[in-house]
Amino acid sequence: MTTGTDEFNFLEGEEWYGHEELRRAALESAEMARSLAPVTEGQRSLAGELVDKLVNDGLLRTGVPRSVDGPMAPPSVMLRSAEAIARGDASAGWCVSIAMTSSLLGAYLPPKGAEEVFGLPRSTASGVWAPTATARTVDGGVIVSGRWSFCSGISHADWLFAGCLLSSGHEQSQRTLPRVVALPKEQLEIPDTWHTGGLRGTGSHNAVADQAFVPDHRVLSLVDGPPAGAEPLHRFPAIAFFALSVAAAALGNARGAVDDLLALASAKKPLGSSRTLAERSLTQIAVAQAEASLRAARLLYYQAVEDAWRVVQSGGSVPQELRAGLRLAGTHAARVATEVTDAMYELGGGAAVYETSPLQRRFRDAHTMTAHVQLQPGMYKAAGAFLLGLPVRDQDL
Repeated sequence: MTTGTDEFNFLEGEEWYGHEELRRAALESAEMARSLAPVTEGQRSLAGELVDKLVNDGLLRTGVPRSVDGPMAPPSVMLRSAEAIARGDASAGWCVSIAMTSSLLGAYLPPKGAEEVFGLPRSTASGVWAPTATARTVDGGVIVSGRWSFCSGISHADWLFAGCLLSSGHEQSQRTLPRVVALPKEQLEIPDTWHTGGLRGTGSHNAVADQAFVPDHRVLSLVDGPPAGAEPLHRFPAIAFFALSVAAAALGNARGAVDDLLALASAKKPLGSSRTLAERSLTQIAVAQAEASLRAARLLYYQAVEDAWRVVQSGGSVPQELRAGLRLAGTHAARVATEVTDAMYELGGGAAVYETSPLQRRFRDAHTMTAHVQLQPGMYKAAGAFLLGLPVRDQDL
């Protein structure tokens, strides 16, 4: 294991499918995110120079379609990028996870919409797909009103992909359809709501729309999926990718917590002891157990991603067996990551209780992550139902 400036080289031996520039950019961003983490947390949004780095290197839009110059990186490459950056700072990795997932929706829009949202090379998006707003059809588009919570990265995003329920049909037979609309930030009010214990730097404020017009070419359906002929990347299940992306941030945060504990353990001597924390047998056992758990969860995670990706690349659709595997691996990775972070925080003892301690920030970030619906233990339910032979909807996996 290494510490210091070389600690991010854990990605060197992994498969990046020729996307070495993304790997290099992710490692550089990870180190910058780590050095700027106190600034990011203090201002409750990513540090400006880090945002510039992420935007310039395209790390916030790795999922945009080829028609608007997307890199077409495989899912595992995108996820490893987010994981690496979260190892530097969880808030930064979380924002990358949300932005890269949102960028995938460029392929779900009509070409005119994709060009409008992502045509400019620096254009990035945040996203909250839960349909917490309402929309009604008008000539040429829809009118949307509502509020979305947890808009991670909205401080630096140009667009928001926002979920809504669209009223459709005549009054006698009216029904609502789940839709996602792409709204420019200028059409939104962004109240200062993000005052939290963890992930402070994500700037996950609320967003509010009041009678905002959205043209038809910026309205999409996640339920219907991408258009026929979509690239393999965009046929990978979007909901599953979203869950995997936030789990990647949790994995990176846990690895960062191990890094922080190793740095502390070599120097800290517990009160009344002549030995450093690293020299104590209980520390050695706990670190080894955490390392084994984290490596095993990570292997399961990336194996599940690769299994599904091979099917998509061959032209097929991901079967429920592999979708269940994705759900299982992502949820398990997030839960193990939290357990590892907790263990490192406890090993830090009194040094970890101060706000200036990186371990305390890791601990707070981990438990804020697991408050997200996609990382809660209930997400095991659909995979468990499938394993028990019960019917499960694709969108639940």
